[in-house]
Amino acid sequence: MAEPFAYRHDDIELVGELHRPDPGAHGRPVLVVHEADGIGGNVRRRCAMLAGLGYVAAAADLHGDGRVLGDDEIGPAMDRFRGDPPLLRGRIAAALDALVATTGAPPERIAAIGYCFGGFAVLELARSGAPIGAVASFHGLLTTNAPAAPGAIRARIFASTGALDPLVPPDHVGAFQAEMMAARADWQLIVHGRALHSFTNSGVDALGDPRMAYDPAADRQSWAALLEFLADGTDAARA
Repeated sequence: MAEPFAYRHDDIELVGELHRPDPGAHGRPVLVVHEADGIGGNVRRRCAMLAGLGYVAAAADLHGDGRVLGDDEIGPAMDRFRGDPPLLRGRIAAALDALVATTGAPPERIAAIGYCFGGFAVLELARSGAPIGAVASFHGLLTTNAPAAPGAIRARIFASTGALDPLVPPDHVGAFQAEMMAARADWQLIVHGRALHSFTNSGVDALGDPRMAYDPAADRQSWAALLEFLADGTDAARA
């Protein structure tokens, strides 16, 4: 059963969800960031899966009061966040600070993962130079209005994208790779050759949007890669 995960950014009350593992689990924290509309089924499933593997999974809220945006609200909200990197970076940094306060774990032992808009958001957190240990983006936008400066990124970075995703075309993938190399980041990228946007979301086909489709193979492969990525960070921290 999820617990409320409440915190603030400026004058906005944010209400996420905290999913705890069974007693005796390792309890390493992972921040999970939602798609454009807000916390929904895909993020809750990922939090439950992570908790089942022993992680403390916190679903962040980027809109306030735990709201799920209506269709007419999503576009303006995305335009605002994308056009104002300090706002988005501050909003997700507030969730990271809250998870540090809740768990007592230092930020360098915490990972943040995100889906669609959430994937873009966690990359923005990494670009800001936040001391988080790792970030992972699933079918998130890969380009930014504020590229990382050389040496600024402290987090290990994992990104998973679909080759057929019209929201992340090949030139954006190339720009992301160039940015990561110029920033001297520790990064990896997986491109799923047959995947469209939102390939991890098993409910997305119901939307009838031709840009998006669930891809079971890409979902399994990217999740397995994520777990290895998280384990690699744990092993490195122990070394």
